[in-house]
Amino acid sequence: MDWVHLHLALNHVPVLGTVFVGLLLGAALFRKSDELKRVSLVGFVALAVVSIPIKFTGDFASEKLAGAEWLDKSRMAAHEQSADQATTCMFLLGLAAGFGLWQGRGGRKVRPVTLWVVLALAAVTFLLMARTANSGGELRHEEIRQT
Repeated sequence: MDWVHLHLALNHVPVLGTVFVGLLLGAALFRKSDELKRVSLVGFVALAVVSIPIKFTGDFASEKLAGAEWLDKSRMAAHEQSADQATTCMFLLGLAAGFGLWQGRGGRKVRPVTLWVVLALAAVTFLLMARTANSGGELRHEEIRQT
């Protein structure tokens, strides 16, 4: 397995994870379950941590593919910019979730506004991650490109 394969494999985690953990947080808010709220916050922090190696593997994959004749350089630049935006949002989501965990330390309740901010950030993060994943797929798969 090389950097390109590792990058492709790791990218599924934050895209799908943000949806699943976001749905879990939504269910936690609906059911008023403090346990599910905490699990959701931990999940978002974990997703932010997992996103760190994705950035590095993307840089290594980019270097490996730099000389490929089939690679559209402008699409690669757009993918990298999209990835930077998505990763930044993921890190903000992780920080917000970490703040929520800090608020809830010692058995205290996490403030509802914090949870709603985390949920909103999760939605934005998912959209940015999905856009980035799509632009990454377009690098190699012409059939999915918008004309």
